[in-house]
Amino acid sequence: MSDQSLKIILADDDEADRLLFKDAFFEIKSGIIIETVNDGMELMKLLYATESENLPNILFLDINMPQKTGIDCLKEIRADNRFKDVTIAIYSTSSSEKDMEETFIHGANVYIHKPNSFEKLKKVLEKAIMNAQVYQEPPFNKENFLLNA
Repeated sequence: MSDQSLKIILADDDEADRLLFKDAFFEIKSGIIIETVNDGMELMKLLYATESENLPNILFLDINMPQKTGIDCLKEIRADNRFKDVTIAIYSTSSSEKDMEETFIHGANVYIHKPNSFEKLKKVLEKAIMNAQVYQEPPFNKENFLLNA
């Protein structure tokens, strides 16, 4: 990541979760550009319309979204070399081992189980942005794939 502002996109169909996410980043750090989208279709349309130099540094993907799921988006993003430098954090209420395994196999960099408190949310998001570069570098380690507050 460069010295420029950190660019983040959250794809989540839950409006309350999008608002909490933005509020948490507002309290964590300035200089972060946050954009949110309502579903996977909107996300992919946005990514394809974005110039390479303006792609997000980190993409937070909810798994359970209508029309196009987070896993569908993950597969499509990882199949396109243009998005190879984007860190993808799965951001979901699901704690299913199957979901974690599938997202790991398909190239997510980290898995974040949505915390149940605002303070835990701030902690886990702060960890995610501080360590985004670590999650990009191979070898990918399944032991640090699940990020907790």
